[in-house]
Amino acid sequence: MSHKAAYNVAVVGATGAVGQKIIKLLEEKKFPIDQIKLLSSSRSAGKKISFNGEEVTVEEALPESFAGVDIALFSAGGSISKQLAPEAVKHGAVVVDNTSAYRMDKDVPLVVPEVNKEDLLNHKGIIANPNCSTIQMVAALKPLQEAFGLSRVIVSTYQAVSGAGMTANKELENQTASHLNKEEMHAEILPVKGDKKHYPIAFNALPQIDVFQENGYTFEEMKMINETKKIMHAPELSVAATCVRLPIFTSHAESVYVELNRDDLTAADIQKVLNEAEGVILEDNPETQTYPTPLSAANREEVFVGRVRKDPDLANGFHMWIVSDNLMKGAAWNTVQIAETLVENKWL
Repeated sequence: MSHKAAYNVAVVGATGAVGQKIIKLLEEKKFPIDQIKLLSSSRSAGKKISFNGEEVTVEEALPESFAGVDIALFSAGGSISKQLAPEAVKHGAVVVDNTSAYRMDKDVPLVVPEVNKEDLLNHKGIIANPNCSTIQMVAALKPLQEAFGLSRVIVSTYQAVSGAGMTANKELENQTASHLNKEEMHAEILPVKGDKKHYPIAFNALPQIDVFQENGYTFEEMKMINETKKIMHAPELSVAATCVRLPIFTSHAESVYVELNRDDLTAADIQKVLNEAEGVILEDNPETQTYPTPLSAANREEVFVGRVRKDPDLANGFHMWIVSDNLMKGAAWNTVQIAETLVENKWL
């Protein structure tokens, strides 16, 4: 595709939480758009959404919707991506997909622009946006891998309910009200809507995100394990994850333990590298109780890191706390950033 002054952009899943943030970011970042198409399921078609001061009518996403589209940003669920992303590519569009549908496909680059933007050069029409919890972790790990070498990662996550969709947020609100009114809490969505049992999330912690796999890990945990290795080009890296849902609305937090390939390092060495890393903000001072929290990271584009400390027993072991807005850097902003990177580098 030749480099243009402005592009025809389609947003698939335009009425969802991530879709709406994508639209807002395209507007805020003054992305070079000639025409925008807002696409959704037939259920949401006909709604009107404001973009750059004009009302745009949401249309049903169909194979023919992508005629003339240069860039298609998908955030409407894996089955829709499987069905329509190849159709968009057939019409000449480059797809940035926010679902897990193509992430582990060997022909699809899985990209966090600060970490591995060169992988965008290898796309064959579809580019995958990684899992939200993976994105924020690799943004902090990549600079450490480059500076010191990295051999092991163990992560425990503290994930926001919005990662399961807006209906999960509503369920948290309803359960909180029920509990405070001394009424029974009803659970129909979490931990996983399609699974057999449901548990209240209000005043609780659920050590299950997505469905269990045969090895005892959940699909979310395996996503973090496999995606981290792919993004960082480190198939030999040891990665293990425990993913937990907490009763917070926005921003995922993670306790991350790493083993580096050097044993002569201090916490200050780690902090220096993180402080200079693109897209990362270090908020780390125990004396002033400075560290990131889900609330402080909400609606921000960056990845925040604090609580950097050396393991008491292992010379090459370090612990840190990583927080980021799961709907922003974890989804919408990373998607728009990929599109920006393609345009800026003339890589379309």
